[in-house]
Amino acid sequence: MINYHKILEMHLQGISQRTISSSTGHSRDKIREVVNQAKAKGLEELSKEMNNPWLEDYLFPEKSANQRGYYDPDWDYIHKELLKKNVTLKLLHKEYEQEAKIQNKMPYAYRTFCEKYGHYGKKYKLTMPIHRKPGEILEVDWAGSTLSVKNSENGQDIKVYIFVATWPFSQYSYVEGFYDMKTDNWLAAHIHALEFFQGVPETVVSDNLRTGVTKTDYSEPLLNEGYRQLSDYYRFTIVPARVRAPKDKSSVEGNVGFISRQVIAALRNETFFSLKELNQAISEKTQELNQEAFQKRPGSRFTVFQEEELPSLGSLRHPRFTQSQWRISKVQLDYHIQVERMFYSVPYEYVNDEVEVRITDHLIEVYFNEHRIASHKRLRGDIGQYSSNIDHMPDNHRRYLTHTPKENLLWAEDIGPSTYDYVDYILSNNVEKKALKLLATLRNIASKSSLEELEAGCHTLMSVAKEPTNSLLKSILSRAKKRKKALNTDSKASIIEEQTDSKYGFVRGAAYFGGKNK
Repeated sequence: MINYHKILEMHLQGISQRTISSSTGHSRDKIREVVNQAKAKGLEELSKEMNNPWLEDYLFPEKSANQRGYYDPDWDYIHKELLKKNVTLKLLHKEYEQEAKIQNKMPYAYRTFCEKYGHYGKKYKLTMPIHRKPGEILEVDWAGSTLSVKNSENGQDIKVYIFVATWPFSQYSYVEGFYDMKTDNWLAAHIHALEFFQGVPETVVSDNLRTGVTKTDYSEPLLNEGYRQLSDYYRFTIVPARVRAPKDKSSVEGNVGFISRQVIAALRNETFFSLKELNQAISEKTQELNQEAFQKRPGSRFTVFQEEELPSLGSLRHPRFTQSQWRISKVQLDYHIQVERMFYSVPYEYVNDEVEVRITDHLIEVYFNEHRIASHKRLRGDIGQYSSNIDHMPDNHRRYLTHTPKENLLWAEDIGPSTYDYVDYILSNNVEKKALKLLATLRNIASKSSLEELEAGCHTLMSVAKEPTNSLLKSILSRAKKRKKALNTDSKASIIEEQTDSKYGFVRGAAYFGGKNK
C-alpha cells in the first residue's frame, strides 16, 4: 500500500520529491500525483487520525470506492444540493442509495456517507459547518469609522457615514456613504443595496438603531413605521439583533472591520468634493474586494454569490419603493395640521383629534383610525404656506371663501340673465369691498325666494329702475308674493261661491237631481 502519510509528512517538511521517492520506495510520478492531489484538496497539515486508509479515501475517493465495490457519490453535487433550502444529508443519502441501486453498486451507510462528506467539505472551510443557507439572511449596519467630503465653499470637512450590507453565506457586500444616519438615508441604503444585489432575502438582520427600531424588545420589537412598510413592500422579514449581541450579525460586524481596513482606510488620504465622487470611489474599492479570490476556498465573493446565492433570492419589486415618514399630529382649531412648518387642511370634524401623517417626497396623507381623510401635494419653498381644501371647511367658512366677484357672477348666471345683469350692475358701479357687501345682502334675499321668483324680480327691477337697489328688489319680491297670495285667496273664494247658496249654505243644485234633464 502507498504510504500516503509518510509522503505528505516529508513534503510538508520541505523535502524534495526525489528524496521522498528514495525514502519511501515509490516512483516520482506517484509522489507527484499524491502531492498534487493534496494541494488540490487544500490539505496543509496532518493530524493523528489521518492514517493511510483515511488519506486514500480522502485523496482518491473514486479509487477507494471502486476497489471495494462501493458507488462513489458526486460530492460537488451533494455540496451544492445541501446548500438549498430544506435539503438535508439524510434526504441526499436516500437519493444516493436509489442511484447506487440503479448502477448495481453498493451504497455507503449513512454514517460513512456523512464522514466522507465531512472530509470533502474541508476544502470549503469558509462554509463548513453550514450555518446559513444562500439568500436566507442579509445583515446591515452602519460602520463605526467615517469618511469626509470637502466643502468647496469654506473648505470644511463634512462627515460621511458608511452603510454596509453583507450576505453571511457568500460575504458579498454593498457599501455606500451618506451625510447622516437618519431614517430617509437608512431606507434609501436598503433600497440601493437590494437593487445592487438584484434580489431580496428572506430576512434582514439589523442593529437596534432608532432609524429602524422604535422600541427594543427581545420578543416583539416595535419597528419604525417606514422601515416596516419597506419590508412589507419588498416582502422580507426584519429581525433586529439583540442589544449588545454582535454575534447575532457576526458577518456584517466582521465585514464592517474588513471594510474599515480595506475601503475606509484606503481612502483616508484622498480628497473628495462631492458625495457622488466619494461613493464612486467606495464602489470601486468594494468591487475589488468582492472580486478578490478566497485564500482557502475556490472562487470569490462575487462568484459564490452569482452561482449559489443569487438564484435563491426573492424577486425585486418594481417600481421602486416610495419612502415615507410617519408622524402624529394634532388638528388645530383652524382644521389644519402642521408638517415641517407648512399647513395642510383636514375635514373640520376632526378638530382637536390626533391623526397619523404619512410624508413622502411629493405627498402628504392624513389618516384617522387607519382611514385616509385627506391628501395634499407636499408644499416646498417659503415656510408658512397653506394647502386648504374647500371641502374640508364648515359651511360658513366655505361661503366666505367663495364670496368673490367671479363666484357671484357664476352664481347669477346659473339663475338667469336678469339676475346676472343686476349682479354685474352692482360690481360695475361700486368698489369691490362695497359690492361684495351688497352681493351678500342680495344672496340673503335670494335665500328667501325661489330661483324663478328672484329672476322675475330682477327682470322687473332692471326694467323699471334707473338705479336698482336691494331695497327696491326686496319690495318687488314682497309685492309679488302678496299678489300671488291674494290671487290664491281669490281663486279659492270663487270656487267656494260656486258651490254655496247665500241663504242655505252648501247645496247640491238641480243638476245633481236631474231636474234640468226632465
